[in-house]
Amino acid sequence: MKTWGRLLCWTAIAAAAFHGAYASAHTSILVVLYLYALLQLARADRWRQAFYPGLAAGFLIAVARLVFFWRIFSAGAIGLWLIYAFWVGLFVALARLCLRRFGAPGGWLLIPFVWTGLEYFRSELYYLRFSWLNIGYAFAGASWQAGLKLTGVYGAGFLLAGLAAAAAGARRKSRLRAGAVLVLGAGAVCLGGWLAGKVSPAPSVAGIRVAGVQMEFPTEAEVVLRLEDLVQEHPEAELLVLSEYTFDGQVPAAVRAWCRENRRYLVVGGKDPAPGGNYDNTAFVVGPDGDICFRQVKAMPIQFIKDGRPAREQKPWASPWGKLGLCICYDLSYTRVTDRLIRQGAQALIVPTMDTADWGRAQHVLHARVTPVRALESGVPVFRLASSGISQLTDGAGRVLATTPFPGDGATLAGTLELRAAGRLPLDRGLAPCAVAVTGALLIGFVFLRRPSARQPPAQEHCGMVA
Repeated sequence: MKTWGRLLCWTAIAAAAFHGAYASAHTSILVVLYLYALLQLARADRWRQAFYPGLAAGFLIAVARLVFFWRIFSAGAIGLWLIYAFWVGLFVALARLCLRRFGAPGGWLLIPFVWTGLEYFRSELYYLRFSWLNIGYAFAGASWQAGLKLTGVYGAGFLLAGLAAAAAGARRKSRLRAGAVLVLGAGAVCLGGWLAGKVSPAPSVAGIRVAGVQMEFPTEAEVVLRLEDLVQEHPEAELLVLSEYTFDGQVPAAVRAWCRENRRYLVVGGKDPAPGGNYDNTAFVVGPDGDICFRQVKAMPIQFIKDGRPAREQKPWASPWGKLGLCICYDLSYTRVTDRLIRQGAQALIVPTMDTADWGRAQHVLHARVTPVRALESGVPVFRLASSGISQLTDGAGRVLATTPFPGDGATLAGTLELRAAGRLPLDRGLAPCAVAVTGALLIGFVFLRRPSARQPPAQEHCGMVA
């Protein structure tokens, strides 16, 4: 097969493997094949032959998995798909450079750092941060997802990229050996994650009976009626939750009066006025006396959409049951947001969310992957109440205990948040920033280091690979 034919074949395999991994929890381990296929693209003779097929693989992934961008941004979605694809192409190009400059085994050892550094930077650090489609989220709901409580989503990427690099390096001697490394390594990952799920959690120290109801842009009167129905359906609920942007301002007096009359705590999304005609996208906590006893502003407002000012501080709410962290919608997608709350002792996360029904089911399903993974990583339960499905209640082991359908207007979510002494963070919280530093150093070095001389062995021989 000619060079471009081989590259196109591996491009198609990479895209198909990623889609297969996201199609079902049972096939999520296919992300290893996805990474392996990208490393086959890195064997190209020229950087363009590596970068552009990687870009194409990323674009094929983005168009299918982020199709709802078209509903939100129209033709601007094409640019956003290409931005996601750029990071995939950049990984393939940098992997090729690592192999050419450092050879084997040094180049292969650097590849997990490059993958993790780029994925963490793309997801958490730069302006267009967007953590969806991280390969760790493919494991949401899988029987081996418990491994994420040790590795975290970025640590999972590091581990799997290392496995793919080991298999690609073994290909120099035998394709059969490469296949054996992939299969046995993937099996070991699944087995390790399954065994991690067998570890008994720490005993709970308190429980909160929580309930919420899905509503999209309700009127004040509708909110009061739905709250009445909610306590009729779940009279045991001590804490009620409504979605982000339930109100287009502060909590109305009628709703605060209802909390006072019914002796209930309420977490609800609204707006706090700010200077210059701006506002703070806020989760308000109304106490049983009808007063606002706590508020938390959204830490990471959405880019390109008027979503308020970023929070100036984050801290847990010292509730009567324990410390509760409040995240607003996509705040839950960023480890830098949830980690700050966990480090301050948060024992559970309450997440008012706005996912509008007209964004489509694909967006809601993709967003729902985040909740169990973040609960598993931090070891604390999560109650995520969306304006339209999919709302979720998970325990600290990442198991979804209750959920609501899409679009589900008026659907209720209820259950008990089992609080434990404190959460904890996985190993990748130190690894991922380190990987960013390594990747940045490599980029600087590749820019300033002299190109290989003409007398240097060809890429295939230098990297120890065969066609």
